[in-house]
Amino acid sequence: MKGKIIKQAIINAVATMAYILVVSSLLFYGPKFFDAGKPDTILVPIFMLSLLVFSVAIVGLLIFGRPILWYWDRQKREAITLIIYTLGTFFIIVLIVFGTLLLSR
Repeated sequence: MKGKIIKQAIINAVATMAYILVVSSLLFYGPKFFDAGKPDTILVPIFMLSLLVFSVAIVGLLIFGRPILWYWDRQKREAITLIIYTLGTFFIIVLIVFGTLLLSR
């Protein structure tokens, strides 16, 4: 069972980082694809807040979705273990990205 939890934690953390990569790429490269010379309208903050809410929901599902289901199915120890492994794996990924950023400077 522990191997299954670790595998699921890695999948959750990598999927979360992949989603963050897609959204950050959209925000970084988006103005290059669209005319950035146009003045901002009320649609820009509406889009940004909507993207924030959507992102929080997606990342919440990726990190906490399965553990909540396991917790409701009376698999409390496995659910808590999955959350800890997922957050630990995600933290390691964040440290790798941060280290890469520091080394590339």
